[in-house]
Amino acid sequence: MNIRYYGMGRTIPESDAAEIFVRLAEAMPGRTANAKGPKGQPDAFRSCISCMLSAQSLDRNTAKAARALFDLAQTPEDVLELDDRDIAAAIKPCGLYNVKTRNIRKFCQALLAEHGGLVPSTRKGLLGLPGIGRKCADIVMSFTFGTDVIAVDTHVHRVCNRIGLTDAKTADVTAQQLEARAPKWALRDGHFWLIQFGKKVCTARAPKCESCPVSDLCLWYAERSAQ
Repeated sequence: MNIRYYGMGRTIPESDAAEIFVRLAEAMPGRTANAKGPKGQPDAFRSCISCMLSAQSLDRNTAKAARALFDLAQTPEDVLELDDRDIAAAIKPCGLYNVKTRNIRKFCQALLAEHGGLVPSTRKGLLGLPGIGRKCADIVMSFTFGTDVIAVDTHVHRVCNRIGLTDAKTADVTAQQLEARAPKWALRDGHFWLIQFGKKVCTARAPKCESCPVSDLCLWYAERSAQ
């Protein structure tokens, strides 16, 4: 196998990277017809807030916190009318609620001051808002605005660096490398293929390498087999 090394890391050739996406497209469902914004939220504002709430939180706790907050407020103006104690009490299930309360307030203030309350649809615009990182920006761009971009969550980060699609220690760097190395045609559904693959086949523990459609191209599998 032709392995390209960057310092202590390694990646597969771009031709193999393209082949991996071809095979994942055949093996995984991809974007489903009922795919919604982050945590099923109906608009960009609530999608951003839900992404902020999801940091270091289980999905069920994030959903509970989002429901409680949006029962009180559904716009940035509404949120800013709330007392910090009310926001914190509502989002308490998702953890880090004091920090997230401050971030939510700063986000709403900046959104109104800089964008008239409308969430920007570009990565640059989203990243310029308090509390919005690369993962959140890409998720909102993909789900809410329909932009062709591979959002990187825990599953996608693990899969890409295990296979050798990327060589990155952080999810943000994985996202940057994927944007440069993934075929353009794969950007729309790449997030779905990779996350589905990570949940069903390339699991964190005991990955199912024997039934994996890309094991012959995977650096981790090649390295493990050579031991």
